Amino acid sequence: MKKTNSEKLRLGVFVIIGLALFITVIYLIGNRQNIFANTFTISANFNNVNGLLKGNNVRYSGINVGTVKSISMINDSTINVAMAIEEKMVKHIKKDAIATIGTDGLVGNMIVNIIPGEGTSGVIAPNDVIETYTKIRTGEMLNTLNVTNENAALLTAELLNIVNTISKGEGTLGMLINDSLIAKNIENTFYNLKLASNEANKTIEGINRLVNKIDLDNSVANVLLNDPEEAEKMRGIITNLDESSKEIKNVINTINTTITDIKEGEGALNYLTQNEEFVKNLDQSIKNINEGTDKFNQNMEALKHNFLFRGYFRKLERQEKREARKAEREKD
Repeated sequence: MKKTNSEKLRLGVFVIIGLALFITVIYLIGNRQNIFANTFTISANFNNVNGLLKGNNVRYSGINVGTVKSISMINDSTINVAMAIEEKMVKHIKKDAIATIGTDGLVGNMIVNIIPGEGTSGVIAPNDVIETYTKIRTGEMLNTLNVTNENAALLTAELLNIVNTISKGEGTLGMLINDSLIAKNIENTFYNLKLASNEANKTIEGINRLVNKIDLDNSVANVLLNDPEEAEKMRGIITNLDESSKEIKNVINTINTTITDIKEGEGALNYLTQNEEFVKNLDQSIKNINEGTDKFNQNMEALKHNFLFRGYFRKLERQEKREARKAEREKD
């Protein structure tokens, strides 16, 4: 059965539309995978890629800039992720950029996020290896939260025991809280400390006033501190005093020894100091001598008035007066 022209036309239109749709889909998929764009390759080393696959998106500051080109294992702790980046993004990505692995949304595919650095480095070049940062995974976060919850539970239990002990008045803190007498004593102690502090402040203020009244510029202390010559003199005086004190001590020791010898000896001095009878006789002799001297003076006065010796004594008086006048003239 031969086809009509209209059927052939419809078939041709259908084929053309289908081919156009196929080419459009291929272009969109290729454009998404950067098949038709000029790209360059950079890489990053991770300890864990967290399920990242070849062909996953690469984003820079939230914008899709490429795809994951390959994932290769370098050693047991390092995985290299190669990324195909559009050339038009070269001028925006710096060498100090940092790559991290995240998810596209809450439960989406894994992606590589490139975070801008400080921007002080140069522009990235093909085959450069950028720094990486591994985020904490959800499982690790849950494990950490689980340990934290257990520790919090233990801490809560311990705190509860401590609070119960304090409430019962056990321990030092419980006694302080529940015993009113101790609390009163502590209050009195703090009050006494406050009074002592006030008195100390008053004393310090008095000392400061006293120090401020001292004329340091004209004081001996200022001279000793600022005049080396005077300070040296004072040092010499102190040295001489020290030597003098040693000599005085030696003299005192000698005197003590002499006195001890006098007390314990049998010489004349010990006899004079220890024999009471001799002292009495000596006292009586001195009295007799004084009385004899008085009588002798009386006899001499009587001789002066005796007519036989009167001329002699008058002659002596005139001679004494002449000598006195001569001495006065020589003095003038």
